[in-house]
Amino acid sequence: MVHAFIMVKTAAGKSEDLLDAVRGLGQVDEAHIVAGDYDLITEVDVDEVYDVLHTASSSIQGLDGVADTKTYISMG
Repeated sequence: MVHAFIMVKTAAGKSEDLLDAVRGLGQVDEAHIVAGDYDLITEVDVDEVYDVLHTASSSIQGLDGVADTKTYISMG
């Protein structure tokens, strides 16, 4: 099992709209609006590292209003 956090930067005013869309993705366990350099933080648990990449690059970045993502894979 691979546990990861995907930080999401959104276009201005899109955080609340994107929160529900991100939470609706099957790979996402949790998602929250946060203050700081990024607007959302998501938590995923998947079988393979490739699944983390696919979730960030295809599923999340494919949503309208997502400007950027940064992925952190948990080491412990």
